[in-house]
Amino acid sequence: RYREALVKWDEALQLTPEDATLYEMKSQVLMSLHEMFPAVHAAEMAVQRNPRSWDAWQTLGRAQLGLGEIALAIRSFQVSLHIFPMNPEVWKEDLSWARKLQEQQKATKTESVQALAKEKELAQESIPDYDFESDEIVAVCAAIAEKEKALSAAKTMVIVSASGTVETVTEQDNCPVAPDETLFIRAR
Repeated sequence: RYREALVKWDEALQLTPEDATLYEMKSQVLMSLHEMFPAVHAAEMAVQRNPRSWDAWQTLGRAQLGLGEIALAIRSFQVSLHIFPMNPEVWKEDLSWARKLQEQQKATKTESVQALAKEKELAQESIPDYDFESDEIVAVCAAIAEKEKALSAAKTMVIVSASGTVETVTEQDNCPVAPDETLFIRAR
């Protein structure tokens, strides 16, 4: 009956808003309900109210792990251990679990970086290396430029008749007469 417990914690917090233990217990209930953002917020409130509470720091670490914030959780567990170094639960369960997750996260990142490097290497291998200053490339560019000059000198029109016939006409300087514009649509 976690929802009922939340209502009771909220009622108690309205009566004693400075009680860190209530915030810490509320955070535990929220984690049981898988509401991690509110759980982290409640645990942070507990730590603000009583920064010397090892269990508040432990709960904050657990809530941070629920959000995937492994580095923050490890720091919270370390603070908890600094306050109460003889706590076997934090040593054996929380901190060791968080470090194991951190190692897995690093391994996953390393694998993904290696996969990206391999993909990048394959992509670079598939693109041949061209010498853009070679004589052949320069000659091709010059030929394309000449062809463009010739095309820009001659104006072309596409004529579509009412029956759907398409005709391309090149307009020359000595022949400025265009077809009758009432029957055709002019496009460039």
